[in-house]
Amino acid sequence: MDAAARVHRISFDHALPWLAGLHTPDEDRWFYRERMFKTCTLWGTFDVDRLTGLIAFHDDWIEQLYVLPEAQGRGVGSALLEIARRTSDRLQLWTFQRNAQARRFYEARGFALVEETDGAGNEEKEPDARYLWTRG
Repeated sequence: MDAAARVHRISFDHALPWLAGLHTPDEDRWFYRERMFKTCTLWGTFDVDRLTGLIAFHDDWIEQLYVLPEAQGRGVGSALLEIARRTSDRLQLWTFQRNAQARRFYEARGFALVEETDGAGNEEKEPDARYLWTRG
């Protein structure tokens, strides 16, 4: 749980520096303990004994997909995404509109933009985008 929260926070703050520090480490651990581990299937990737990436999903939703900055570009995110794809004929997720790297990642892997919002419905109040992938 601590490792998952750490990967989440480091990756989130790296990709979205304007939202860095949104939560404390204790809040991140609570989130994984009380929300992610109770409601989602979680998978991780390791470099020896260090968690370098994680995916949390349930039903047809990807709730979290984070890869440490130093592990990006090595296929970690693609491998995690493939685990979720094996379980469903469709997947959807939200990402922030300003997160161009994530948007390129999902679009390159067959996800299509289906909705954009002004962010009023998310905690960060950051404009977001919903993506959908369906098995071809």
